[in-house]
Amino acid sequence: MDESTKQKYELKKQLARLRELKGSGTELISVYIPSKQPVHEMGSKLREEAGQATNIKSKSTRKNVGDALERILHHLKTYGNTAPASGVAIFCGNVSDNPAKTDIELITVFPPEPIQVSIYRCDSRFFLEPLERTLLTNDAYGIVVMDGRECTLAELKGTNTRILSRIRSMAHAKIRKGGQSARRFERLIEESIEYYYKHVGEHMDRYFVNTVKGVIVGGPGPAKENFVKMSPFNYQIKILGVVDTGYTDEYGIREVMAKSGDLISEQAAIKERVIIERFIKAVVSEEGLATYGEAEVRKALESKQASQLLISEGLTYKRAKIVDTTTGDVQYITAKSPFDLQEKINAIGGTVKVESEQLLIDDLIELAEKMNVEVMVISPDTAEGAQFLGSFYGIGAFLRYR
Repeated sequence: MDESTKQKYELKKQLARLRELKGSGTELISVYIPSKQPVHEMGSKLREEAGQATNIKSKSTRKNVGDALERILHHLKTYGNTAPASGVAIFCGNVSDNPAKTDIELITVFPPEPIQVSIYRCDSRFFLEPLERTLLTNDAYGIVVMDGRECTLAELKGTNTRILSRIRSMAHAKIRKGGQSARRFERLIEESIEYYYKHVGEHMDRYFVNTVKGVIVGGPGPAKENFVKMSPFNYQIKILGVVDTGYTDEYGIREVMAKSGDLISEQAAIKERVIIERFIKAVVSEEGLATYGEAEVRKALESKQASQLLISEGLTYKRAKIVDTTTGDVQYITAKSPFDLQEKINAIGGTVKVESEQLLIDDLIELAEKMNVEVMVISPDTAEGAQFLGSFYGIGAFLRYR
């Protein structure tokens, strides 16, 4: 699993757990410190809030808020003078569901994308919106709007655009020195256009190689098609599409965004569709270089027969380690719910206990990474992803051999 996919998956897991936690009052504290912000600034803010917390009427809420603030302040000392490169989100408070007990828990999240906001919030739920937004802005796309005279390059990330460069061409300037023949003048214009296209291509290489998933080219007239046909940019840059716009400035960028929603949103879906279609063909083919289901996939991973693990994010099953307290025998059970797990334990009988539990998806990913097998996490939100989860239990693998 590549690092960005792994970070995204881990963040989704953390967010799912944080959403489940609830305070008995406004006792849950959320703190966001943006990238490279001096930590002492948030420390000062939290000490102020600790002073204000003494005015809370409820004795238990006052104590829990005070304890949580104290714990966060102590935790901030581990970061030195400035926040980490991507910032940090800290969540702390009494998460006990038993009014007679207190459980002050502190959870730290390092987002895959830099946090841009400084926030302190105290509520009955943790404030997760800034982290949820980072899941939507993981992928970046390049936008080029151009005609024969000028060009604007921009980066699109989520709903945010950033202008990267503006380029002007003198190729069509209405200037002609005396004594020049019409043919020579046309050749100079052609050379100037070629130079302009190469100049745009150099800027694309500078900004888009290994930084964006793909580039969309827009603009009025034929210049954009001629430019793409000439391809004066690095072969690694993937052109997702060419669209017509009336402008070559910020308005042109907005036009490209308005007309390219499908081009951008379908990129992940296309990748999943291709791999799921390939998987289904492999499962039904005579060679059968694919398998599915927990038992078969686990066997393929452990024997290094698997070349790639496909696993659905929608997989909610857990795997429990069961130990017989009399004999010491160990066995593993996969269950879809706590009730299902208890029924399976009752069926075993004897003196057994659950020693540990883990999400099945995490267990299989860990096994795949241990065996140096590539991992692809499949979203259940696409038609192909839903089919994979429903028809193949959300667990599959491509095989090296039979």
